[in-house]
Formats: sequence, structure tokens, C-alpha cells
Amino acid sequence: MSSPEQQFSDLFERTHGALLGYAVRRVTDPADAADVVAETYLVAWRRLEDVPPGAQARPWLFGVARRVLANHHRGERRRHALADRLRDSLHQVVPGPDVLGESLVERAVSRLGEDDRELLRLVAWEELAREDIAVAMGLSRGAVRVRLHRARARLREVMTQLEDELELVAAQRFETSGHDHPRWATARRGTEEI
Repeated sequence: MSSPEQQFSDLFERTHGALLGYAVRRVTDPADAADVVAETYLVAWRRLEDVPPGAQARPWLFGVARRVLANHHRGERRRHALADRLRDSLHQVVPGPDVLGESLVERAVSRLGEDDRELLRLVAWEELAREDIAVAMGLSRGAVRVRLHRARARLREVMTQLEDELELVAAQRFETSGHDHPRWATARRGTEEI
């Protein structure tokens, strides 16, 4: 049987790349990702006997990192509450270049609830199977299946809403430019013939 130090070293070697990628995609500053990963491994060291063997260690670590990230985000919100409110107000009035450059999917995902975003990210970014997502999120496999189905349905709804909003904005811009919108032009031609 290997020593705890060797077990931890093996665990780190097998999982640190995936765990760092997981954290980097969920924070704004890469230095924060390093802190999240370090805290996650600190928990793993303290609870080394609870770490599942083999491939199950990775989703277990994602579950720990998810809780560490939740604590990190709560702390960030407390430290920057006023600045966040001001930034949110500013982005609502004048969208920044990062918002304008977002894809439709990115914008739609950002409008979903945190649990839906996390589920979809675990599937798309981390490429976890439902069993692994269940471990990472502390859910049953059935609950993951149902929540994932609902998250995808909500994503489709939001994407449809965004497409409608974009079409409306385009129509308004077209209208204010002094040109007929193609739909209205067709309707007017039909009206003039009557």
C-alpha cells in the first residue's frame, strides 16, 4: 500500500490539468483559478481517505471545486457588491464590446440560471458523463438526466427569444434607415395591387 503522500501525488498528476481547466473557465482572473485549485487539493489532502479510487476521483474533485468556487464567488460578491451593481447598470445601458462579440449561444447561456449553466458546462466543456456530473453536483443520475433535459429546453427557449430580439432590432434599424423591410415591402406590393 502506498503512503498518503504518494496517493496524493498520484491524484494530483492524474487530475490537475482537468481541474485547472475547470476552474479557469469559471473565474475571470486566472490567478483566482489557481487559488480555487489549490484550495480544492487542500480539501482533497485533508479528506484523502474519502477520495474515490481511479476515474471517480476526477468528478469528486470537480464537486469539491464547485463548492470552493461557490465560496469564492460569494466572497467576491461581498467584496465588490457596489462595483458589481454599477457595472451591471452600465452594461444594461451600453453593452460593452465583449457583450457585442458574444455568440448567440454564449448570450443565451449567460441568461440561464447558475445550475443550468453549470450542467451545460459540465457536459460541453468538461465532457463529463451523467454519472460523473451526478458525483460532481451531488445529485442522483436520474436528477441529472431530468435537469439536463430541462436546461437544454430552457436554452432553446432563450435562444429563440434572442433570435426574435435580434430580428426586431434589425427590423427597427432597417425601418429607421428609410428602407422598406422585405416583409413589409411584400405586404405593400399586395396592398397596392388591390
